Amino acid sequence: MNPKIEELLARIHELERELEADLAETRARFHYHIDGHKIHFEREAAALQRRLRKSSLRTLIDAPLRHILTAPVIYGLFVPLLLLDIAVSLYQGICFPVYGIPRLKRGDYFVFDRARLPYLNAIERLNCLYCEYGNGLLSWAKEVAGRTEQFWCPIKHARRVPTPHESYNRFFDYGDAERYRAELQRLRKAYGEVKEGSDSTVQQRSE
Repeated sequence: MNPKIEELLARIHELERELEADLAETRARFHYHIDGHKIHFEREAAALQRRLRKSSLRTLIDAPLRHILTAPVIYGLFVPLLLLDIAVSLYQGICFPVYGIPRLKRGDYFVFDRARLPYLNAIERLNCLYCEYGNGLLSWAKEVAGRTEQFWCPIKHARRVPTPHESYNRFFDYGDAERYRAELQRLRKAYGEVKEGSDSTVQQRSE
């Protein structure tokens, strides 16, 4: 890997450690802790949050008409999202073993925890659940596509990519024909992994 890229990735790792420390401070400030996949609020904090809950009826009454009218459009996307979920699952399950690409664990990209917030009503929880599913699905699909790209065409673009997938930083520089021909097979066996308990996917493993 390019030494400059290695340096940048090391800095990213350090920033992630700082972020985790900041998240720990946030958990202490709002009086909750995480036990595996479960989130527990202290009794007094949970009681305070429940007092701040708005009823579902009040949420509907206060909602702007334009929000209510566009709701069917938003929730109408559930069908294509579900079809995408099925398609990516089938693609990864069938093709990745053929190519020798390690499969990404789907569940690592879906985080469903907002429904446990005592201050959210039923409508708000449903909205959060839908957003969690949609964004988790797209994040997972993006990384599945990224590993596919790493196998078939691991070449960086000439222009900057705004939000590249995890595999992108390991790609060959645009125009570097020698490294592409010499190291393509090696790169096809080097993939990133989702770190347990983390929100990022920057850990690298070479096989």
